[in-house]
Amino acid sequence: MFSLITLPFAPDALQPVISADTIALHHGKHLQTYVNNLNAALPGSGFEELPLEEIVKKSSGGIFNNAGQILNHNLYFQALRAPQADNRPTGKIAAAIEAQFGSFEAFQKEFTQKGTTLFGSGWVWLSADADGKLVITQEPNAQNPVTRGLRPLLTFDVWEHAYYVDYQNRRADHLAALWQLINWEVINQRYE
Repeated sequence: MFSLITLPFAPDALQPVISADTIALHHGKHLQTYVNNLNAALPGSGFEELPLEEIVKKSSGGIFNNAGQILNHNLYFQALRAPQADNRPTGKIAAAIEAQFGSFEAFQKEFTQKGTTLFGSGWVWLSADADGKLVITQEPNAQNPVTRGLRPLLTFDVWEHAYYVDYQNRRADHLAALWQLINWEVINQRYE
């Protein structure tokens, strides 16, 4: 059985970028529902003993949707921290971004643009392929780059429940503000 992750920050720690009200709804209601739904669907499925990432790789339908949303949200929440002015990557991920995209600003622009233009609900991801090459993808609904053999590093949630309380329909404003919250140490650990 799966449990709701404990956030690595206090519910009000991401303000003013993300309000405590949004965290309560996003983590405490939406993510908890995905956990409850997956746990209810697992008995007799053949997936009961698998780790979450393997369930995402091997399942379909309701089990996939709920497992995917849990994995996506866990990776998202675990990489956030209190807002930092001029928050920039460091270490190996900074070097890889610079080498592949030319600059952090060019990477930010492409990543934010893909998040803004994803139709409907889903996720924008920075992942690494087997050779360490960085890939930005748009993943609809509960999709995760692991289903394509990629290693997820960074994600922004573009489902409305992630930003509507604080930003209404201004997805682009929300995505632009999220850069202040990225814990680049976590992203470096995922990249190593």
